[in-house]
Amino acid sequence: MIIEMLQSSLMQRALIVAFLVGLSAPVVGTYLVQRRLTLLGDGIGHVALTGVALGWLAASAAGAVDRDAWAVPGAIVVSVLGALLIEWMRTHGHASGDVALAMLFYGGIAGGVLLIGIAGGTTSNLNSYLFGSISTVTRTDTILTVVLAIFILAIGLGLRPSLFALSYDEEFARASGLPTQLLSILISVTAALTVAVAMRIVGALLVSALMIVPVAIAQTVTRSFKTTMHAAMIIGVITALTGLTVTYVKPWSPGATIVVLMVTIYGLVALLRPVFLRLARRTDHYHPHPEHESELAIPPLADAGEICEIPEPASSERDAR
Repeated sequence: MIIEMLQSSLMQRALIVAFLVGLSAPVVGTYLVQRRLTLLGDGIGHVALTGVALGWLAASAAGAVDRDAWAVPGAIVVSVLGALLIEWMRTHGHASGDVALAMLFYGGIAGGVLLIGIAGGTTSNLNSYLFGSISTVTRTDTILTVVLAIFILAIGLGLRPSLFALSYDEEFARASGLPTQLLSILISVTAALTVAVAMRIVGALLVSALMIVPVAIAQTVTRSFKTTMHAAMIIGVITALTGLTVTYVKPWSPGATIVVLMVTIYGLVALLRPVFLRLARRTDHYHPHPEHESELAIPPLADAGEICEIPEPASSERDAR
């Protein structure tokens, strides 16, 4: 079965895209979790639907036969513009972050439904972008995914010290002379590109889960920003490829299967956390004084906006490397 799956050109493209999305999405998600912007991916995912519809509209105006080929480029452009808009609204005080996200939620999906009708399509044409579809992954999509994934990884890993400083303490980063506004824009734009890349596999409605849930799993068993990111990348790749393999055998939605698999893993890890704590206590060398013991122990289960064991700001760039 595995050999047959690997011989299929359709599955080859889908596996490549799933691997790259599973690898790159948690990198962006780590910064979003630390900055408490976990809903940003959802907001951009909704506005990306408007981009899909605009791509269809542009293809219709140009007389293109394959209007789907214009959908992902349209989603990329509109997602980036939406990310820039929400960053501008947030930094200039025109609206709070949650209000700006609400505008993206409502306007994005409504604009997509309206424009797809004007372009001559129906809401059924948006289903593959809403929930993901293996059959829609084309060679062009694969090339775009490779290029964008390389860019996402280059930004997320190459600028990790600076982005970590910004995510952990923006005031400290500004005082250190970092271009905080530019870095904030980079995080938002990278999140937008991640949404556009992952739409084909998990869909716009579930893409945020691929960025956030692996990080939530990783931070229950890790102690630093760097190890959280690396563990989340591994979890993202494994779950994306496993979910895609399952959908080759069963006629299930790939996006839903991948997300349910990740949520299940999160539940199991949360239940087994006491076991991890006991193992950690056996391997750690505790100081006899209680006040030093607390520095070595694994911290309590973090909420959706926290990363375990964040170091002091003065050494943030060094520890993020």
